[in-house]
Amino acid sequence: MEKEKLKILLVDDEKEFVESLSERLELRNLEADIAYDGEQALDALKKGKHDVMVLDLRMPGIDGIEVLRRAKKRNPDVQVVVLTGHGTEKDEERARKLGASAYMKKPVDIDHLVGTLNKVWSRLKKSKKAVDTLIMASAFAQVGETEMARKTMEEFMEENEDDK
Repeated sequence: MEKEKLKILLVDDEKEFVESLSERLELRNLEADIAYDGEQALDALKKGKHDVMVLDLRMPGIDGIEVLRRAKKRNPDVQVVVLTGHGTEKDEERARKLGASAYMKKPVDIDHLVGTLNKVWSRLKKSKKAVDTLIMASAFAQVGETEMARKTMEEFMEENEDDK
């Protein structure tokens, strides 16, 4: 079975910056697609293959806040890490209210960014596993397999005890 790999979308209108960032991520065994504006980002997200989007706020056309709003509306599971050079405290507040998982300023330390990406992705995987477990337990209960439903939930709770 192929190891699950983080799927990243980098969104920034500063072509040299985003291409350099992509290369630096690649050196750390992370691959990223690139979108140079909000429209390209939204088109890429329609395909549903990205787990985390690293998003600049200040772009021509559709700005980052609007991309974030539309992205979370279409795909609430996509994790968004805002990475901006011109953001304000108000921008951070708005981004977080719209569902941004993290807010970072340029210039960014690549190791800090990679750590943030991994943390955000880990939370996403845990959340998806919890939903899958609840669906499975519910299905067992609906067909009268209440003991299997109970065991499924117990195992899940034991696996996640450390998260308390």
